Amino acid sequence: MNKISWKGLLLAVFLCVSPIVVAQNSALPPIENFFKLDKFGASSLSPDGKNIALLMAGPDQRLALAIMDTASNKLQVIAKYSNLDITSATWVNNQRLVYSMGDRQIAAGQQRTGPGLIAIDKDGKNDREIIERTSSGSAKFRVLTSAYGFVSAVGTPGSNDIFVIQRSGTRKVPSATLMRVNTIDGVATGITTPINTSNFMMDNQGEVRIAIRTIEKMTTVLYKDPKNETWRTLIEYDNIKEDGFAPEAIGPDGSVYVTTFNGKDTKSVYKYDLENNRIIPTPLVELEGFDFNGTLIFDKKSNKLIGISYLTDANGVLWLDDKIKKVQEKIDGMIPNMTNLISFPREGGDILKITSFSDTNPGMSFLYNIESEKLSALSMSRTEIDRRQMSNKSFVRIKARDGLEIPTYITLPKNSTGKNLPLIVMVHGGPYVRGGSWGWNPQTQLLASRGYAVIEPDFRGSEGYGKKLFQAGWKQWGLKMQDDLDDARQWAIDQGYADPKRVCIAGASYGGYATLMGLIRNPDLYRCGISWVGVSDINLLYDVSWSDNSEQWQKYGMPFLIGDQEKDAAQLKATSPLEQAARLKNPLILAYGAADVRVPLVHGTKFYDAIKDHNKDVEWIVYKDEAHGWRRLDNNIDFWGKVEKFLDKHIGKP
Repeated sequence: MNKISWKGLLLAVFLCVSPIVVAQNSALPPIENFFKLDKFGASSLSPDGKNIALLMAGPDQRLALAIMDTASNKLQVIAKYSNLDITSATWVNNQRLVYSMGDRQIAAGQQRTGPGLIAIDKDGKNDREIIERTSSGSAKFRVLTSAYGFVSAVGTPGSNDIFVIQRSGTRKVPSATLMRVNTIDGVATGITTPINTSNFMMDNQGEVRIAIRTIEKMTTVLYKDPKNETWRTLIEYDNIKEDGFAPEAIGPDGSVYVTTFNGKDTKSVYKYDLENNRIIPTPLVELEGFDFNGTLIFDKKSNKLIGISYLTDANGVLWLDDKIKKVQEKIDGMIPNMTNLISFPREGGDILKITSFSDTNPGMSFLYNIESEKLSALSMSRTEIDRRQMSNKSFVRIKARDGLEIPTYITLPKNSTGKNLPLIVMVHGGPYVRGGSWGWNPQTQLLASRGYAVIEPDFRGSEGYGKKLFQAGWKQWGLKMQDDLDDARQWAIDQGYADPKRVCIAGASYGGYATLMGLIRNPDLYRCGISWVGVSDINLLYDVSWSDNSEQWQKYGMPFLIGDQEKDAAQLKATSPLEQAARLKNPLILAYGAADVRVPLVHGTKFYDAIKDHNKDVEWIVYKDEAHGWRRLDNNIDFWGKVEKFLDKHIGKP
């Protein structure tokens, strides 16, 4: 392995101790600055906190793995490749790590190999292949095939072992092979698990305690009782129609925590009573208007739960430990106007890693010494971005026409009047996911830097805000889900933010579908549309064979959430952009990746063939090696350059 000193590069980052470090520049930031490969990847403290693993790039933009001593700041690159990036690294113990590889510089359609897995000592010695990146055609001694994937380190003191998994079988008969692998000699030991289970949770001693079985629409959660080492069922439920619960964590003392609605509109985290097989009714934390989405933070020395991270409109942490609460307050004072998330060494200690970000700052990381109260800059994301040119994002709840509250993010351009602006209604994909959160987004910030207000509604059907909002979107593609977008547009106009004559609708995947339907249903509301990797016909989701669409989703999820091909045939036809293509006459960008397996290119070609003869203002774009979104910098520059010109032409000027 190459041992290259990058102290100069890291020192340049160390000097960036303020969130505002880039010189003020009145010129528009170049498109490429929003999509360039980051100079830093993830970082993580060793279990004892004495070292930190960093993924960092040199002049060739290839991420290498470096280890820095947290006391002396001595830096050593222990793994680097000329044609690959190291994309993740995990500490196995204080002396050894495992890492995976990839290629950030190629499109998804050019990917031909898996991530693999290599084990290595922190000094760069004793490297060993654990999982191969691609099948070699012949078995390697004590090397697992690329069908296996890394799960986690065992995590017990001094252990050199990790968990890996190979999932196989079918939707009706799922199965998984869970193994424990010694990273020194490569010896793999199979772990006995209940039949047809494919997801697992381990306790603090590295023992499998929870197994989850999902056969078609039925989910079973099983628990291995340490008193007798036998498996028993905690719950079995219909995962389409029933709430059930999901295991969230196993505490150092063996306590089990779960997330569930428990009869309420929003999902919270609860402690589970293993003796009486019941959920303890008082939640650990309850977030009004938001489902729990976070992690439980434990102190292994005291065997206590010391904190709960969560996501409401923004990230936050509820500290249950007064000492750490004061540390958080100290850090927040040193790094103001940022979300500052604390990471602890697994075995405890005075050295903490701080991850900081905001709506205008893509992110920074720091090391903080509790004893000395010293804060040292570690890395800075997207150094080309001038933070002072970025625009603030605000969270609001908008009343839809039927009274339902729609969580929404609004970004107004920096240094604008905030009035009578051209507006982009940006529609998230999914659609049954959470779309927005408070943080820096390259697409939103690029558009805002060009003078556009951007509104991002988490329309009905979105997750993360409670059952009522989610269920209100069932079978509402092109109907009430579409109304919510129109209502968000009207809200921005009513607030005086947007010029009603200069509104464009845009989005990818489901957002692309909603863009097409918006232009078809209400051409007077939207001057133009930008649809990329968009669904053009719901029936194509059923009929076209694509590897990313599971048989289980087609059989149980799609008929229930989107519409049944037979029972809802009339509705699917009425809400199909392809069937209604003749009605779309507004200017449109229509873009696809030829290697997309989620929304195959046929969605685009069929729609373009149906519209091109009657609508001459359609810009047709295909990137041959891209899939469900753009990975390559040149394609991002090309696409967003076209978007910039398109918007300027159609809504850029009053």
